[in-house]
Amino acid sequence: MPANIINWYIITTSDLDKTNSIRIEWKPIMTDNPSPTALLVIDVQQGLFKRSTPIYQAETLLQNIQTLITRAHQAGVPVIYVQHESDKVFPVGSEDWQLHPSLHPLEDELIIHKQHGSAFEETSLGEALQKLGTTHLVICGLVTHGCIKAGCQDALKQGYQVTLVSDAHSNYSKDAARFIDKWNTNLQSQGAALKTTQEIEF
Repeated sequence: MPANIINWYIITTSDLDKTNSIRIEWKPIMTDNPSPTALLVIDVQQGLFKRSTPIYQAETLLQNIQTLITRAHQAGVPVIYVQHESDKVFPVGSEDWQLHPSLHPLEDELIIHKQHGSAFEETSLGEALQKLGTTHLVICGLVTHGCIKAGCQDALKQGYQVTLVSDAHSNYSKDAARFIDKWNTNLQSQGAALKTTQEIEF
């Protein structure tokens, strides 16, 4: 059976020349078998950890996300990273735009760049998932009541089975714990499955 080929691009600081132009390099991902499940890691970027109000339980969050990534790798499940970019908040190539240093995407892993709350809006995520044969998304990252909420809701609307990892998303609000509880409950009521990191099995 021929392998599926997915084209993707990643922009790094070295891609920005003196004229601030961006070089887009396309690389192939080869997959011999479709993967019904993928892990979606949303907006775990350095700038979010520098806010005046810290990310709630940041160390635990990062540990849980790393645990999910390791389990996904061990099971052969694709890990897809989502990276937000905006001229005002996360300029492409800036330190704030970079993924948190605890995350180390493999060379062949997909990074989706977005400019809206949802990882699906005006990105290639939907096309990539279709080519992978993915029907189930396990979602973690930042921030609870922003891009996590938007990503989960869009995924559900598009017919994906969604599992929100209840202890692997967070935010930098003073009411962070309340927002986490609220959106765990709300998204579960909208159709998402709710599981802890310990309960996730790929």
